[in-house]
Amino acid sequence: MGLVTWGRTGLAGNNAGPGIRSMASGIAILMAGAAAIALGAPAAKAQQAAQVDQKKKADEKASGDTTLLDKILVISRTGETAIQSLASASHVDQEQLDRRMATTPNEMLLGVPGVAVQADARRVSSSINIRGLQDFGRVAVIVDGARQDFQRSDHGTQSTFYVDPELIKSVDVIRGPVANTYGSGAIGGVVFFDTKDAADFLKPEETWAGSLTGRYESNGKGWTTSATGAYKINDSWDVLGNFVYRDYGDYKNGGGDTVAGTGFDVLSGLLKTSIRPTENSEIKLGWVGSKDGWTETSGSVPANDVDLKSNTFTARYKITDDAKSWLDLHINASYNKTLLDLTTLTAQNRFDPTTGLPVVLPAGSLSTFDVGTTGIDIWNTSRFETASVAHELTYGGDWVGDDVDTGGSAGGDSFYTPSGKRNVSGAYIQDKLTWEWLEVIGGLRYDNYSLKDDTNETSGDRVSPRITVGISPFESVGPAGLQFYGTYAEGYRSPSLTETLISGNHPAGVTFPFLPNPNLKPETGKTVEFGINYKQNDIIEAGDALRLKAAYFNNNVDDYIAGVTLSPFDPTSGCPFGPGIPICFQYQNFAKAKINGFELESVYDAGWGYAGLSASITNGHTISYEGERADLATIPSSQVTAQLGLRFLEDKLTVGGEVQYNGKPKGNPVAKDFTLVNAFASYQATDNLKLDFRADNLFDVKYTNALNGSTTAVLYEPGVTLKLAATMRFGG
Repeated sequence: MGLVTWGRTGLAGNNAGPGIRSMASGIAILMAGAAAIALGAPAAKAQQAAQVDQKKKADEKASGDTTLLDKILVISRTGETAIQSLASASHVDQEQLDRRMATTPNEMLLGVPGVAVQADARRVSSSINIRGLQDFGRVAVIVDGARQDFQRSDHGTQSTFYVDPELIKSVDVIRGPVANTYGSGAIGGVVFFDTKDAADFLKPEETWAGSLTGRYESNGKGWTTSATGAYKINDSWDVLGNFVYRDYGDYKNGGGDTVAGTGFDVLSGLLKTSIRPTENSEIKLGWVGSKDGWTETSGSVPANDVDLKSNTFTARYKITDDAKSWLDLHINASYNKTLLDLTTLTAQNRFDPTTGLPVVLPAGSLSTFDVGTTGIDIWNTSRFETASVAHELTYGGDWVGDDVDTGGSAGGDSFYTPSGKRNVSGAYIQDKLTWEWLEVIGGLRYDNYSLKDDTNETSGDRVSPRITVGISPFESVGPAGLQFYGTYAEGYRSPSLTETLISGNHPAGVTFPFLPNPNLKPETGKTVEFGINYKQNDIIEAGDALRLKAAYFNNNVDDYIAGVTLSPFDPTSGCPFGPGIPICFQYQNFAKAKINGFELESVYDAGWGYAGLSASITNGHTISYEGERADLATIPSSQVTAQLGLRFLEDKLTVGGEVQYNGKPKGNPVAKDFTLVNAFASYQATDNLKLDFRADNLFDVKYTNALNGSTTAVLYEPGVTLKLAATMRFGG
């Protein structure tokens, strides 16, 4: 397969934690909604029974996957489903993604407990937050095995990634440092985006197929056009291509005001081929690319023209023995290249980044951000028994190298997103032991890092343990399907290039120095988690299913890194005293960040429809080495999300909605409590025509993302947005 590339087309502080009283009111609202679901279900069930053979439905449920929590996690290294995992794991599949009609990654992750997404006006770039941790690699974002490590320091999001939702077929999330087998530094967790495959697109009898999708959105008056094609060369080789174009204007918030700088146009694409040399082996080669453009504003006035191109290349190989016993080997290699050009649209009054003296930056000045990330990930799982104990022994290693080059004629930007190189690597071994009602997972991971620029160099290493114990005491009596587990896990994150090497003077507004800190200590996450998994079938009727996961966690991040302001009048601060220096900014270690919370994910699924409830409550603060406590700025809103979908016309028509309550984090200067209501409908009119409708923020609520509380200006999210799409499919 030929691979193609495309050419051109906050610095935060500390705050947050939720209000229990407002959360209780939100839960009360959703409990009322749940009652309505329960009352409405029998009528929907009766109508469905008149149209569909219930026995057939029961047989299908018994023979296949029943709910999202039963789907195998792509990210799992032992072939587990979310409900089987002794960890906080979630899966979002293609059906859910289609229903959400996502324009941004934020919409793909709606209702996933413990997960929030920060994006400023440039909506195509996002930073994922898990359990109050984000940016600088605390959350590993992976696309088809490739780490997304692009980073540009600003007042908003720091570590951003670019992927079009139309290219994605599923998303897996694992929360907490138990995810450290998936790469170094993921003390918050891992989010894995798996792109579409030809095997998922083609019907069993088809050699080729294609589809065309057109979608209109009312808010921003935007269009999305998508074309997908797949071809089966033979039974062992297939290929798929998908191209998407989006063109959106500035949206209006819930108050009816246009939010400047939120329009964008993006062209994205995917090429992927799968080759199966033998029955037990497979090679996947892929390319994912984006070519984006948008306008950044300053005080609602256009300030910078932004062009971004991102290309990700992946090669994945797996081979097993016939019984998947001793050999279940995976080898992944990847390269991600992200280039961002920032061109000033008007002359700007700035400060020279070296001298701090006033200068005029002429229109047309250019800043460039060039980040290349290379990765290799190898692991094998061996399955065997000793006495009556079953083992799943997983062992492997990984390496990721970041090469950052920033500069351009504008100056300034390269100082607070410094150039340099970083290498992180690790090796691990983990054994999952199963004996009747008892499961025990024990693991060790070794991490090593080094980073440097022209004048500084630092490195470090550590061994991090994990121990998990799960029991299923009621398999034969009482509440069968109930499982309890407890976990202690540690993770290790090296400082980033920006945190360590940032220097120069703030280029706009008020000038002040950024101070590098090559003596930063790495962060160590230490998490204790207690959880339950519950799995039960045939509760109300034959073929229905209930799945539930809940967990309480307590995470202590030792030597937590955050940006602080220093006074030049304090001789111990290290901030140089001099004329025109009001403050200094530097990344420093805190003794720890303490984060705790609760998460719930549940779904009931039957032939007539489904109902789901998820919730997450997160609290957090930092503690300095002197014992001073401060709210953590990256704590997201606590959320409760209820979902309901009803199926009619032999499952050709699905209608439903979502209600989500968001509670204001403690100490957040801009966030408020708010509730969003969404509605959707999907109709498979014929085998070749599908119609989708969605209404987001149905009651036009004016609200802001709590994670934007540390930015320089309040950004209000989109008001009511209507989406209408049609998809034509053909094949043979």
